[in-house]
Amino acid sequence: MSDTPLPQPLLDDDELERLDDFLDSEQVDPDALDLIAAHGFLVALAVAPRDVAPAVWVAELFHGEPSFADAAERGEILGLLERLRSNAIEILEQGGLPELPFEATLDGLPPEETPIGDWCAGFMEGVFLDEAAWFAEDEERIATLLLPFMALSGLFDDEPDMAELTADTARLESLVSQLPELVLDLYLHFRVPPETPKPSPRRKKPAGRGKRDR
Repeated sequence: MSDTPLPQPLLDDDELERLDDFLDSEQVDPDALDLIAAHGFLVALAVAPRDVAPAVWVAELFHGEPSFADAAERGEILGLLERLRSNAIEILEQGGLPELPFEATLDGLPPEETPIGDWCAGFMEGVFLDEAAWFAEDEERIATLLLPFMALSGLFDDEPDMAELTADTARLESLVSQLPELVLDLYLHFRVPPETPKPSPRRKKPAGRGKRDR
């Protein structure tokens, strides 16, 4: 049996459907993130090295302020988004994996034509929101961990150094299955401080020895 934990959903199906309906409605700017991209965006915020103010990420997700019907609807929708983010933090804090809202296969399609590409693009939008903090320390390791998200997002296809990877469909397919573990790796990198070595115990002087014996 595998020791890999089963991914855990961040919201139940009814809650995800409610968010999907709202994000797909005319109450929201056409350029706002859809449910899949918003899921990736909020998981990135859960992983991020420092918290981003809700007013900032809400405006980015919705591309402005939605036309909420009333204060109750505003509280409901923003509450669901915040719960998705906080549930991701809780699962990652326990060493679990977040369940991603898509089948983990490209099925021969370019990533940008699949929900996988949408999710990774949303995740990268979350990175861009506070990019300096993500790359402030250990830039090379973070770039390595983020490479699969970048390659699958379709946002970097014009970059020459990405062309070889994005042309390798078998490699891209293998990256998809790694996404939950990479999310956890990023969380642990940013949120769990490395263990500092314990100081060695001071060696006791042998009994009866002291300065006078030197």
